[in-house]
Amino acid sequence: MIEFAGFDMPLWFEGIVQEVLAVRNASGLFDVSHMGRAFLTGRDAERYLDYLTPSDTSKLGPGEAHYTVMCNERGGVVDDMVVLRLDQDRFLVVFNASNREKDLSWMNNHSRGFNVKIVNVSDDMAMIAVQGPKSRLILTDLAEGDLGGIKRFKCGMLKIAGEPCIASGTGYTGEDGLEIFIPESSVQKPDKALHVWSSILARGEAHGLKPCGLGARDVLRIEAGMCLYGQELTEEVTPYEARIGFVVKLDKTTDFIGRDTLERQKKEGVRKIRVGLKIKEKGIPRRGYAIKCDGETVGEVTSGTFSPTLNMGICMGYVPKEYSKQGSILQVDIRGKAVNAEVVGFPFYDTSRYGWMRVQA
Repeated sequence: MIEFAGFDMPLWFEGIVQEVLAVRNASGLFDVSHMGRAFLTGRDAERYLDYLTPSDTSKLGPGEAHYTVMCNERGGVVDDMVVLRLDQDRFLVVFNASNREKDLSWMNNHSRGFNVKIVNVSDDMAMIAVQGPKSRLILTDLAEGDLGGIKRFKCGMLKIAGEPCIASGTGYTGEDGLEIFIPESSVQKPDKALHVWSSILARGEAHGLKPCGLGARDVLRIEAGMCLYGQELTEEVTPYEARIGFVVKLDKTTDFIGRDTLERQKKEGVRKIRVGLKIKEKGIPRRGYAIKCDGETVGEVTSGTFSPTLNMGICMGYVPKEYSKQGSILQVDIRGKAVNAEVVGFPFYDTSRYGWMRVQA
């Protein structure tokens, strides 16, 4: 157990390597109740979210979800988040544990002039993630409702192990799976969540499901090339620099926070950009290690790890755009030794063998 964002969290149960491989090949079960969660309701909820984020909320139908960000006026990322549209004027927003207070303050401060109600339910509604290619198979006998209809980035109501839940085809591992929200399961009275957790764990054992901790969660999201707030994403980094420019919809007619900056950056291009690096020799890159080219420091590792899926060191970091061409060889300074690393795309793994695209195929 370790402290994370003010919570006592499991770093691992059986071991990080075993848990990562379980998620890639079977399924893993995560308690992610530390994440921030808020309901947004009211006749202006859609218009408010269109102003709050650069994404086009109006394109979300009831029962659909998308990944997005909140930006400041400079285009920097205040936080990344998932928005679920439960029905016409009711949304569930999921954001990072470390940013709970900051995000709720930001959302409330920018809600003036909108008929929208923001209700923080972070400590009143548990959140569990079931991730991996066998996740839906495991949930089939436990779920009542249209489980098959909750595909990737879809959402809806289910009963799981007899408990009413909101479920969405989302997660932060790169794999197929569901995130499950259990209402009326607070920090003080977690019985319903514990029942759902125990039921999934028992049903999944025969299919190779393992309970997973923060260690596996971090390795899995790095393998998938996904950003972590405070590392790849900060208020000084824009979505275009982070290579998540797909969240920015400049063709929407409504104004949004940071629009002018992002329009200008889209037109002029970026100077720095996030890249993935596969280590070509022995060595494990870690956050803060220098990225070099011909002995000159050109960037810094934001996230690095040993990948059990690929059996090699991998990392992400920001470099000037001229060093970002895939196939280029840079170096990472690992404990004083310059180790060769190849610039690669995201995700790091072969999508025909791993990840949700493999599952869909």
